[in-house]
Amino acid sequence: MRERLAGRSLDGSVKFDCGAEGALLLSGTEISVGDGDADCTIALSRDDLEALISGDLDPTSAFMQGKLRVDGDMALAMQLSQVI
Repeated sequence: MRERLAGRSLDGSVKFDCGAEGALLLSGTEISVGDGDADCTIALSRDDLEALISGDLDPTSAFMQGKLRVDGDMALAMQLSQVI
């Protein structure tokens, strides 16, 4: 994820929430592991997050299939398609 975010910046903060398996927080150009407040929260399983990062899972398809849920700023979630 760091490689994909290099040279790019988000206009806010996004949290990938994998429930009991943890969370990944992207804010501007920074990435951290752990929970925190975010403009947009994307809830999904850790396996689906790994598939999303590796490019094996299309974000739009995952959303349509119910594999991920978006809470908060939907425009920011759409901006992620340029990063991941």
